Amino acid sequence: MDRITDGPENGHPAWISTATQPVDPAQVNDYDGFAEAYSAETENNILNAHWARPAITTLAGDVAGRRILDAGCGSGPLSATLRDRGAVVTGIDASAGMLAIARRRIGEDADLHVVDVRDPLPFADGAFDDVVASLVLHYLEDWGPTLAEMRRVLRPGGRLIASVNHPFVEHVAQEPRHNYFATTSYTDNWTFDGQSFPMTFWRRPLHAMTDAFTTAGFRLAVISEPQVDPAARELFPDDFQDFSNKLSFLCFVAEVPPSTAGSDG
Repeated sequence: MDRITDGPENGHPAWISTATQPVDPAQVNDYDGFAEAYSAETENNILNAHWARPAITTLAGDVAGRRILDAGCGSGPLSATLRDRGAVVTGIDASAGMLAIARRRIGEDADLHVVDVRDPLPFADGAFDDVVASLVLHYLEDWGPTLAEMRRVLRPGGRLIASVNHPFVEHVAQEPRHNYFATTSYTDNWTFDGQSFPMTFWRRPLHAMTDAFTTAGFRLAVISEPQVDPAARELFPDDFQDFSNKLSFLCFVAEVPPSTAGSDG
């Protein structure tokens, strides 16, 4: 998960800061370099464990028996939750280090694969009932090829359940404000144990997001602005009070039409 611009005090977690120096593209988004530290940091915090992940599981609903691809599964907390609820889960991530943690979490029999969501997915057409992509798409400059592949591996009637940083937050929280209507990148530094790692993300307007889903052949069923899980009130009383009335994430449920016979090439 990347920068939260509407947080307590300085606006984002203490381990995230805006990059002020040019970065080497070869060093950007190197999750292998901080996999253990990141997994520990985000395991039970309010932003991930009590906001971003519950947003996805709530939209997913009853998943018992459903074949789910967790795209960008990281260290596997969402995969584990979905499996505990009866889903048959396959996880993919570009980081072998994150997947090693996921395998420890879920078990040696976990169906996990090192796959970058920018690349063609190594699965058959219609292999899954659902694809979940929690805080993944905002790493991509171009959503088109990735969404097309996600649609391909979904059966007719299947769902893509995705979350990203809310574009309105990104726009109003920064000075000077970027061009909201442009697709632009920004880089943060994530610091663990005194070492900083550059992380680059892409922001785009809401209409560009919805256009990307429909261009890929999805039908938008839900656009959601989730709130913090009420269970976080007792665990994080100060943060809960600050976050409970603010935007952070934007979620989508995009469906493959139930029957595509005769409509596709």
